[in-house]
Amino acid sequence: MIGAMGADQPNAGMVIEGRRELEGVRRFSHEAMTTVFEVHAAHPDARYAAQAAQAAFDCADRLERELSRFLPNSDISRINRLAAGETARVGAAAMECLVIARHMLDLTGGAFDVSIGTGLSSLELDPEDCLVRATRSGVRIDLGGIGKGYAVDLMAELLEEWGLETALVHGGFSSVRALEAPPGLDGWPLTLSDPANPSQVLARLSVCQTALGASGRRKGDHVIEPRTGAPARGRRAAWVAVPRPQIAGPETARTDGSPRIAPAAVADALTTAFLLQSPEEIELLCERSPGVEAWVLAEPTDNGGAEATLLHFGGSGPGYTSASSEVAI
Repeated sequence: MIGAMGADQPNAGMVIEGRRELEGVRRFSHEAMTTVFEVHAAHPDARYAAQAAQAAFDCADRLERELSRFLPNSDISRINRLAAGETARVGAAAMECLVIARHMLDLTGGAFDVSIGTGLSSLELDPEDCLVRATRSGVRIDLGGIGKGYAVDLMAELLEEWGLETALVHGGFSSVRALEAPPGLDGWPLTLSDPANPSQVLARLSVCQTALGASGRRKGDHVIEPRTGAPARGRRAAWVAVPRPQIAGPETARTDGSPRIAPAAVADALTTAFLLQSPEEIELLCERSPGVEAWVLAEPTDNGGAEATLLHFGGSGPGYTSASSEVAI
């Protein structure tokens, strides 16, 4: 179902600024994965744009059926029921997400773990034949940390196939993929705000050909450190921008086990990790990942001061500009 929403819903402190003033941009929305996905696109044919958006939303629905751990017949639920030595054949989407998850587990030193410490490394992956083998029982996979980002990546690719290249796709504003900029602008205008006080803008961004992820904690929320199982402290929110890689050919999974080029899924994973990692670890990862940029809203206890602080890491990549800086809140 495609419908219009009455008001923007800030989620994890990221929204499109001045959306109603964007020239020629149409908006379509759809509920899936317990959130609202939106397609913002500029196209002269309203009917054609709606058909393209519906195709993208159908993609999100299909992915939910395949990747949700709450559906008993999904690929992920079947993986979670594997006993030691058993094997399951899964679809391409589940395999791609597992390959990305394994890569992000290694990249973040275990700070991002879709198995929440139950042993992602105990699953042997065969990407070529889409087979998953459990070397021990009890592994539990939850793709909530990258599932929406992965869906946004595939939805954006589908829109491009339909010829909607001036577009932005998001899932609850926690996963965003910006394609070409709206008419008359150099990028899609986004704002970052404190999840506890959405009216207070911390940074303004202008992005195109870029993915963004956002993770935030409201009062009473808990983020679990997968390496210890204890609730994480000291971070209120994190945002990550990942530029679209400059590659030739389709953005598809590699049969050699390397991860799919899926910047929104990667950004999602990094926002979760950056709620847990030290500033030194975040800075090092950004230095090793050209174009990756991050903002972390640190609680007062994290810096010894009386106010929360917005920390900035990394540098701007192609098609991306930022007006952010380190500030006290």
